[in-house]
Amino acid sequence: MRVSCLNRAFLCLVLALGLTPSFADELRPAYIEITERSTDSWSDTGSGNWSLLWKASAKSNLGRNGRVLLPQNCQLEGDFQTKPSNTNLIRTASLTCSGPIAGQTIGLIGLEKSSTDALVRIKSLSNETITLRLTAKESRALIPVLEQGASGNVAATYFGLGVEHILFGYDHLLFVLCLVLLLTGWKRIAWTITAFTIAHSISLIGTTMGLFWLPQKPVEAIIALSIVFLAIEIIKAKPDQLRLSERNPWIVAFLFGLLHGFGFAGALAEIGLPSVDVPLALLSFNLGVEIGQLLIVATALFSLAIIHKAWPQRIRAVKFFSAYLIGSLAMYWLIDRLFG
Repeated sequence: MRVSCLNRAFLCLVLALGLTPSFADELRPAYIEITERSTDSWSDTGSGNWSLLWKASAKSNLGRNGRVLLPQNCQLEGDFQTKPSNTNLIRTASLTCSGPIAGQTIGLIGLEKSSTDALVRIKSLSNETITLRLTAKESRALIPVLEQGASGNVAATYFGLGVEHILFGYDHLLFVLCLVLLLTGWKRIAWTITAFTIAHSISLIGTTMGLFWLPQKPVEAIIALSIVFLAIEIIKAKPDQLRLSERNPWIVAFLFGLLHGFGFAGALAEIGLPSVDVPLALLSFNLGVEIGQLLIVATALFSLAIIHKAWPQRIRAVKFFSAYLIGSLAMYWLIDRLFG
């Protein structure tokens, strides 16, 4: 009976995950940018001209039907101009605002029915920036006065985006889960996760700062392949015969971590960085990724400990079926990313 229930649970999980996009990009935030072009009208009383850009995934309902809720004292000059960019739709327009925009409301209609968030960045003539984050529960926000400063706001926003990206970027999440399933001993797991962290931090920072770069499509495919590799290692693991990933797990984690860092960098490039406070935004995003990663590891270890205590004879079966599930899903992603 227990085996049957376990199989049904895994089947439900397969069906649920099978409906997720093969790219983590689908869960990347929508993006709204309002840039001041003339007249200091952020907090002063004068009228001002602004440029508006907003971006969302072309595959999402938000990208097709979402609509920016403008500040009440702002009007569009003409219609939006729309163009595709990679997997996104980008819309641009010009705004005229009669009076200050500070204290006004900005939002994204349709976000409340979406599974993603929206990042709002407002830039003044002096190149100072305010960053806001809209969610399904809070799809509107008040524009603060510029004198409040942006540093704390930027740090909190990008930290939240980093946590979200690792928790809802299913390919990165499953890679970390595979490491936990493959290894035994919390010290061994800790060292391996540390190697993964160092590696993806190097490639994330290096790519974001323009030191090196890899094309995103093959990176996404290899990330899927890295999950397939670990899933096979879990399935073929034997207590008396250690495989490569078990003998030197930190080396494997480091090498694949470099590739995952390029994936994080691609997500951050899609989100965009503020024109000021780039180091702060990058550090906050990376810290958010690490905190989210620790949450995944802690949850997985806690779950395995409970299963081992309740059904010690089933722990191998749980790891075996988990590896098959994860490997099958990753193989689907690999094929889709190569030929889709």
